[in-house]
Amino acid sequence: MQRVLPLYFKWLSIWLSALLALYVSGFACATAEPLAPGNEKPAPHIALLLPLKSAIFKSAAEAVQQGFQAAADLEMQLPGSLPVRVYSCFDESKDIVALYRQAIANGARAVVGPLTRSGVSTLAAEPNIPVPTLTLNAVEDKPAGRQLYFFGMAAEAEARQAAQLAKQQGLHQAIVITTRAQLDKRLQFAFEDEWRGAGGALLNEIEFNGDLAAFEDITDLPDTAVFIAADAEKARLIRPYLPNKLPIYATSQIFVGNDDTLTNYDLNGIRFVDMPWLLQADHPAVMIYPRPPQPLSADHERLYALGIDAFRLVQLLLANKADNALALDGVSGQIKLYGQIFQRAAIPAVLVQGHAQIRNGQAAPLQQALPDHAKP
Repeated sequence: MQRVLPLYFKWLSIWLSALLALYVSGFACATAEPLAPGNEKPAPHIALLLPLKSAIFKSAAEAVQQGFQAAADLEMQLPGSLPVRVYSCFDESKDIVALYRQAIANGARAVVGPLTRSGVSTLAAEPNIPVPTLTLNAVEDKPAGRQLYFFGMAAEAEARQAAQLAKQQGLHQAIVITTRAQLDKRLQFAFEDEWRGAGGALLNEIEFNGDLAAFEDITDLPDTAVFIAADAEKARLIRPYLPNKLPIYATSQIFVGNDDTLTNYDLNGIRFVDMPWLLQADHPAVMIYPRPPQPLSADHERLYALGIDAFRLVQLLLANKADNALALDGVSGQIKLYGQIFQRAAIPAVLVQGHAQIRNGQAAPLQQALPDHAKP
């Protein structure tokens, strides 16, 4: 730990120097537009494909771009480092194949993106994937045997992890509370599938539509977990009507950051999972990466962290060092490769007196979050 802190300040200085270099070196600078044919000779680079022109996804794409570039800036001083070029589009479902081919024609040695599910689905149907390509979302049908890899923040994975945590506590039956929102339904189905697969019994499913009478029959049952498949706003309405002795689980949907203590007080006692980036902000291996230049919401902070880890993963793909034995402790969680899918495991935490606390010291070991050349 004593050796890591000086390294943090050393790399902070390097990052500031690299940031200045971005403004004076046109080649090293990430471009917001794909290069038109003939404007510049093809050159080796990492292509980052994002829907930066989309009215719906622009802010999310910008958060990913910022995180990706923040990680890239730490590597720019190393010999042989590839520059990053950012290729933007309006609609990934329509534009992504042409954008991908343009990146390859421009000399991309690796590609990161697209970001949306529709964009990933479209690219997954493309027969020609000539370079390591890391998507930032997942699709149901994932073609195998090609240089296409999947990484993202699947909410369903967090719901499954919540079910696993409840089983590890020796609980055997569950009550699931959800809403009509599409994402909440996906969380519900993922939790229930994992819970039943682990031998758990499902006592009740409650769809909350504003009627608090739905919780009247919930009592302090032994050996029972409650899973809330809802966001913080809905969970704040639900939490007061649940017995305090019942262990309650949720996903990162209910955590809006430690700065919002009022919301967190209303959710006291709920156990959830989230990223080291939000739960271990003062860890030296997290601090090595700069925070966004402007404050972001918790959701966009997670996308920023996703960008950091996406850069680190594409470096492993370029070096041919990504395999099923890999266990990368990223700022978004512990990452392991299964086939062609990089799966992320978050950190268990609990809300106590308005603040998220890591449960029982279950923190990710994070040593590998430092670049290889910065490790003590």
